[in-house]
Amino acid sequence: MKRICIFLLLFLLITQSLNAQSFTLEQVGKFSFPSELVASPTGDAIAWAMNEAGKRNVFWAKGPSFTPEKLTVFNEDDGQEISSLQFSPDGKWLVFVRGGDHGGGNASSTVNAQNLPQLPKVEIWKINLQSKNADSITEGDNISVGFPDQLTYLKGGQVWKLALSENEKPTQLFQIKGNVNSAAFSPDGKSLAFTVNRGGHQLLAIYRDEQTPIRFLEASFHRDSNPRWSPDGTKIAFIRSRGGEGTAFPLLEPRHIPWEIWIAEVATGEGEKLWKAPETLRGSYSPGFFDFSAASELIFQSYEDGWQHLYSLDIPTGKTQILTPGNFMVEQVKMSSNREKLVFSANSGSEPEDLDRRHIGSVDLTTKKLTWETTGSGIEAYPVSLGDSGKLAFFSASPQRPHLVAIKSGKVTTLLQEDLIPADFPISKLVTPKQVKFTAPDGTTVYGQLFEKEDGQAKKPGVVFVHGGPQRQMLLGWSYMDYYSNTYSYNQYLAEMGFVVLSVNYRLGIGYGYEFHRPAKGYYQGAVEYQDIKAAGEFLASLDQVDAEKIGIYGGSYGGYLTALALARDSDLFKVGVDIHGVHDLDGRYDLPDGYEVAPDYEKAKEIAWKSSPIANLDTWTSPVLFIHSDDDRNVNVSQTTDLIRRFEEMNKGYEAVLIPGDTHHWMKWSNMIQVGDLTADFLKKNLLSN
Repeated sequence: MKRICIFLLLFLLITQSLNAQSFTLEQVGKFSFPSELVASPTGDAIAWAMNEAGKRNVFWAKGPSFTPEKLTVFNEDDGQEISSLQFSPDGKWLVFVRGGDHGGGNASSTVNAQNLPQLPKVEIWKINLQSKNADSITEGDNISVGFPDQLTYLKGGQVWKLALSENEKPTQLFQIKGNVNSAAFSPDGKSLAFTVNRGGHQLLAIYRDEQTPIRFLEASFHRDSNPRWSPDGTKIAFIRSRGGEGTAFPLLEPRHIPWEIWIAEVATGEGEKLWKAPETLRGSYSPGFFDFSAASELIFQSYEDGWQHLYSLDIPTGKTQILTPGNFMVEQVKMSSNREKLVFSANSGSEPEDLDRRHIGSVDLTTKKLTWETTGSGIEAYPVSLGDSGKLAFFSASPQRPHLVAIKSGKVTTLLQEDLIPADFPISKLVTPKQVKFTAPDGTTVYGQLFEKEDGQAKKPGVVFVHGGPQRQMLLGWSYMDYYSNTYSYNQYLAEMGFVVLSVNYRLGIGYGYEFHRPAKGYYQGAVEYQDIKAAGEFLASLDQVDAEKIGIYGGSYGGYLTALALARDSDLFKVGVDIHGVHDLDGRYDLPDGYEVAPDYEKAKEIAWKSSPIANLDTWTSPVLFIHSDDDRNVNVSQTTDLIRRFEEMNKGYEAVLIPGDTHHWMKWSNMIQVGDLTADFLKKNLLSN
């Protein structure tokens, strides 16, 4: 008997050791996250912003050593983001915007995540790269820098200006009817191209000086956007799409959205159409890369072959050529300063798993040769070319190591700022997610990433993670987006706690071609993507090591919507869930012109939108739920959760809820992000691990 007791004691000790958590969410949440990587137009120099547990600062590094140097001193977790970082054309200044939430609506509005008595400001800053002085120069946003040191910004729909080298007060550059929404200096800095929204149409114009009338380029009743100066400053290329509100089109029919590429002479204002997108659903326009090369051609992105690729358009002949053929998508495109090379990130490589990764590619525009600059099991994103040296800079991560800036020179890649990863960050203890795939009821193949700690335990509880967007793709490593680096750390923590986590890339997401990205009957037109979520839960429940009676689900934003839909429709499968700032009522979220109430299928569309909403199935929602929402959310109004909670209370349904005052959709304050992760993990643990 004594030997049996000793054996049981040893068994319990071993079991407790296996189940013991070796790191906290706060530790794995202290990942480094760089953003805003830019290259100087003169010489080998780069700059970027780095977020260290909510403390966001600007760094730069110069070749050949590329030793990082910190240029700002913001030492609080204050929720103030850094955006629009850019060099001046002469390479002597850096400018950026501090404040706001540029991932959401009303981006230029101040964020007060600390709930201070005085609201923070959205400010434009400048850094003198000789003296290293960093100064706030004015309130504003949407900046553009011209040669040699001119800066414009938008305020109240108008253009304001100042000179970086002087301590002058900003002045309004000109007055114009409508709201200016973009501005770009000519190569010589003497003219400013801008677009102005005047209701049903949007005009492209050029401002020269106080004495010269504003010149409109090929004025029409359409919407002109994305103005790009030719390298010699004599022409401007732009995108033209339809103006007005149009007729009362059917709401449930997929429609082609036409767009064209035009070019206009700066001297005369006269323009011509160079190219028209194919009149197919794949040919519909979604904004992407668009610019001149060094030759007589324009480079643009199109979905016309079913994947988001780069094309060249020869201006004299109008002929196009695909530059990145293959079954992969191209994003994060940058042109080199000499306009002879494109660099980009794409989900392509020699391994099947590369479909769920990102690697860097380049195209030599003089030869049209495509080269893959990185390979392997890592995640590489947001590349830039460094002058004429052939060097590249980009963000680099692995399944364990979070993103750092990397420099690639020839075949050698060097990581910068490895010392910024905290000593207690659990790199060696993080799991490598596995690529899995399964089939939805209608035959669609769905991919996901499985997070599981190898600890010998049997019949673990499972959790499905649902991303937001929905135009996102979760990867086999740290995400290049801050919100999804947050959730990647959550998934690693849940795996460490003993859950098997399945992150699912459902339809409406990117990375798997046009038909996956734009499926028929998605969103308010029928929520076909929910098939993928339910299939993910069933796949997870079918795994030998998973307890099919202990499947949970969590997600944020669109992922919160699908989490709520899962709990409402399939509480028997999804036993518990955490709904983070989700959408719950799809009525009124149509893409509608004025007069939508006379659309021929309006009543049917309204009925389908209702049936696609979680609130339509509250009678069958029996699973415990935790609602989390911030009340300065600019992406999903907090009323979406307020209304659902009201319905729960009227139906006498139980729930738990946490409101976070002052923050936005993106948890601008790091401590709030950690709080949300801990709340999520604790709720899942209470309902799945403790039973």
